Amino acid sequence: MMAARRFALAALPLLVAGMALAQEGSSARLPAVEKPLPPPPSRTPRASVMIADYRYDDLMWENDRTAHRIYGHALEAAEPPSGSGVDSWGKNVAWPFMDRQLRSGDQHAYHGEGLDFYNVGAGRGAGGLGIWHDNKLWTSRNYRAHRILSNGPGAADFEVDYAPWPVDVDRRVWETRRFTLPLGTHFTRMVSTLRSDKPGPLVVGIGIGKRATGDGGDLTVDRARGLLSFWGPADPRHGRMAIAVRVDPAMIAEIRNDADNYMVLLKVTPGKPFVYYSGSAWDLGQGGFRTRAAWDAYVAAEPVTFTPPPAPTR
Repeated sequence: MMAARRFALAALPLLVAGMALAQEGSSARLPAVEKPLPPPPSRTPRASVMIADYRYDDLMWENDRTAHRIYGHALEAAEPPSGSGVDSWGKNVAWPFMDRQLRSGDQHAYHGEGLDFYNVGAGRGAGGLGIWHDNKLWTSRNYRAHRILSNGPGAADFEVDYAPWPVDVDRRVWETRRFTLPLGTHFTRMVSTLRSDKPGPLVVGIGIGKRATGDGGDLTVDRARGLLSFWGPADPRHGRMAIAVRVDPAMIAEIRNDADNYMVLLKVTPGKPFVYYSGSAWDLGQGGFRTRAAWDAYVAAEPVTFTPPPAPTR
């Protein structure tokens, strides 16, 4: 397996942005524990998804390796400019911790199992999307409705709806997206269905936030594999976050940046589902990724399929 990953890495065309490769490894240590979390109900690895109705309907999902959340409609008024980017948390335990971490009152501190130091802001975070039109990314606000399809233990599986949003002044689009995170991987499989009030194709930008953990970092681009992989900048207290996106290479229109994001642009037909993957890892946490080379090799070797599944029965 390691030989295959070294071979995959050797084949990657690299685009370096920011920090030198000599500084790619982790030099940070786990932060000091601030007030340990209550013990988990079980230490058995599992995937889970839950709605945090006590915190503006944050929707959180995690498995034994990675952890994410997206933001509910109620947060738009409480914490502007809250948006539809994907948040990613570092975790260094195999069992669920996000609910206890959020209930601590300070999810940004390290309480012994992980932490949230990833700042999505107005960017796309770890694989959020928007419509690319007239050299601008037009994005939705926070999700409006959700449906949990499976709360583990083998996979976290759910759908969300995003209300119609404007693309310039003469078009509106809306989205349903399905998220599936099984055990044993750093990648969430996403199935997006975009619809529009006007016919004609859309160009979708799927992004990785440029400065979610600070300035700098290194980006790897492999268009032939449909791969963007970001090794984030080092924080002296928190370490690094690594983010990646995998898309169907046949759908790629262009690789672009804007002020907030590294992006891959896809040609999409309204009403036709398309699949992409969003992955993340903490260099002090689960997975053992301590260097950019290790993360890039893992991302390149991740098995992906881009055939949408049948619509779930409701």
